[in-house]
Amino acid sequence: MLMNNTHAITAFIALGQESRLNIFRLIVQRGPNGLTPAEIIEKLGIANATLSFHLKELHRAGLIFVERQSRHLFYRPNPELIQQLSDFLLENCCAGKPCLPATASRKVKVSK
Repeated sequence: MLMNNTHAITAFIALGQESRLNIFRLIVQRGPNGLTPAEIIEKLGIANATLSFHLKELHRAGLIFVERQSRHLFYRPNPELIQQLSDFLLENCCAGKPCLPATASRKVKVSK
């Protein structure tokens, strides 16, 4: 899927709610190992039904994957979509030039 305004807006709407943003950040921190709903509940203290709603919204936006392993569901970040979203945001940034100035070597004066 090629990132466009509609896809970006869907992702940002999903992330525009504090609990979903916290859930997403937690899942991203865990990386490809993912998290189970029980682990998310333990770390964030979100009620099961509320968590289920937020996970569905993040999944619908394509920000996370869900995989069943035996009796457990694992939620993992979608790194491809996250990269596409980042690239989309920075596509025309700073007229194609690096946004941050090159870090110059700083000479530190040492007191004696």
